[in-house]
Amino acid sequence: MARPKKEATGKIETYEPTTLDQIFGDTGISKYKTLDLSEYEKSLGEMSLSDLQNHALKLGLVPIDNAQMLKKRLIVAFKVHIAQFRKPIVRNKKPIELDSETKKILAEGR
Repeated sequence: MARPKKEATGKIETYEPTTLDQIFGDTGISKYKTLDLSEYEKSLGEMSLSDLQNHALKLGLVPIDNAQMLKKRLIVAFKVHIAQFRKPIVRNKKPIELDSETKKILAEGR
């Protein structure tokens, strides 16, 4: 079950599911409430330090006292989360045709 995503170019990219949850319809939005990086960064910018620390705890990260560093860690964790849901579908390419000499060399190892 691939999900299409429209790009600015008009090209539709599809992604293949990587987990069983994705096969059954999990879109990944439930954990962060979005899959858009700029939207997530905006929501982090609106949070106070204590809000950031609570958010980090909910995600399983160690909350630190430096807000900028904590934001960077949260963004990295968000990018990892997004990558789990955006594995491009690998298109089967035409197999490489080998000439007879190459086949003969490869056959010597049998």
